[in-house]
Amino acid sequence: MSLMQQKIIILDFGSQTTQLIGRRVRETNTFCEILPYNKFPKDDPDVIGVILSGSPYSVYDQKAFKVELSQFMGRYPVLGICYGAQFMAYMGGGKVEPAGSREYGRAHLRQFEKENPLFMGFEPDSQVWMSHGDTITKLPRRCRKIASTDDVEFAAYASEEVPMWAVQFHPEVFHSTQGFQLLKNFVVDICGSRQEWSPASFVETTVQELKEQLGNDKVILGLSGGVDSSVCAVLLNRAIGKNLTCIFVDHGMLRKDEFRKVMEAYQGLGLNVIGVDASAKFFSDLAGVTEPEQKRKIIGRDFVEVFNAEAKKITDAKWLAQGTIYPDRIESLSITGMVIKSHHNVGGLPKEMQLQLCEPLKWLFKDEVRRVGHQLEMPERLIKRHPFPGPGLSVRILGDITPEKVRMLQEADDIFIEGLHQWKDADGVELYDKVWQAGAVLLSAVKSVGVMGDERTYEHPVALRAVTSVDAMTADWAHLPYEFLARVSNDIINKVKGVNRVCYDISSKPPSTIEWE
Repeated sequence: MSLMQQKIIILDFGSQTTQLIGRRVRETNTFCEILPYNKFPKDDPDVIGVILSGSPYSVYDQKAFKVELSQFMGRYPVLGICYGAQFMAYMGGGKVEPAGSREYGRAHLRQFEKENPLFMGFEPDSQVWMSHGDTITKLPRRCRKIASTDDVEFAAYASEEVPMWAVQFHPEVFHSTQGFQLLKNFVVDICGSRQEWSPASFVETTVQELKEQLGNDKVILGLSGGVDSSVCAVLLNRAIGKNLTCIFVDHGMLRKDEFRKVMEAYQGLGLNVIGVDASAKFFSDLAGVTEPEQKRKIIGRDFVEVFNAEAKKITDAKWLAQGTIYPDRIESLSITGMVIKSHHNVGGLPKEMQLQLCEPLKWLFKDEVRRVGHQLEMPERLIKRHPFPGPGLSVRILGDITPEKVRMLQEADDIFIEGLHQWKDADGVELYDKVWQAGAVLLSAVKSVGVMGDERTYEHPVALRAVTSVDAMTADWAHLPYEFLARVSNDIINKVKGVNRVCYDISSKPPSTIEWE
């Protein structure tokens, strides 16, 4: 990603929807960078505007995150969202107080300045989404109200002396029906974005940068079959060709025939791929293990061992490429610098490898990766693949792992996934494309009674899981047609030996997770 281009800086005060602000800004074909609230870049000539995010804190909390506004106020257009709006009001001499009751949920802009550049194109009574416990009761100096709802007098305000706007609702979320319009008004009309950020420009710029960065060096990339590593591979291949060597490790817990199908797809793309069948090692090391986290650690350890052993054979390699994407990096560190969760694509390299790290996708969100894949003319089935856990089906088998259990789950999962591909709505859209993620779970630690023919059976249940989501932070269970579920259930029970019951998981995230383990 060339840094010589316009950008919006989003300062993160800890909101759960900060990433969503970033994705919405990118949808205006404008580059943005999400930074901790206290890391505003000094003297960056590419900055054209600043957005302050929400926060779980009150401006009066001792732990509240605070930033010196003079770093950017008056220098760039500024938009404060929720906490950002309240913080600017508080620091500007206004007053923020606890609301009589928590202001949460849908509201409507009953009054707003129609000619204000922030609200250009807004319809009367436009729906917005509120989520705050405090509210602004007095505006800061030299500011005026520009929008109200029935319950929030200062739903939005603007400065009369510097380019600053603030809203107490969340324009980034789906329930603010014209929220994208507001963000586009700010980014394009107020900040003056030339809207140059696009998959085509990213491919062109990144390929050129990779050529300059890597020269004639050899690069190793670990493939998973997922969209991130696949797009990363094709992008690198376009830049350095045969100097890229890809390694695809089969741990034995991929989907049915996935190793063969993905290898064929990669070779069809002209990639230099080494396939390693290490399933025997993984099954041996997982024997008798039932605890989910232990399964993950064993698979992670074995994968590194197998990958490193293969990588060492490429003695002149100087780089390790990874399909790290922007959310991986954002999620791996909190705004206070403490690790929230470790991520398989983020962190240091094994010391013995002595390779430099190359991450061509590190600025992209998942949906942008898919668009880049389309720009690279990759096969639809690779680009549209649902997310799949790194440990594979091992975390979709409750209990210990055996080749026979994997076989059962692969068969059931294949019936479900292929059924999603085959079932289309009236417009010809596959069910698969309406679902964020889907898969089958084998409840191998449980057996249920059944009847097949004239005999009583005592075999395993399978649970089907399909969810809709935007970014996997939250997810709802997919309301698949009853007729489809009936057909899939019937096919699984009739065709998969060892399964006599099929259930459908209708829990949402939160409180449940997408995966079972």
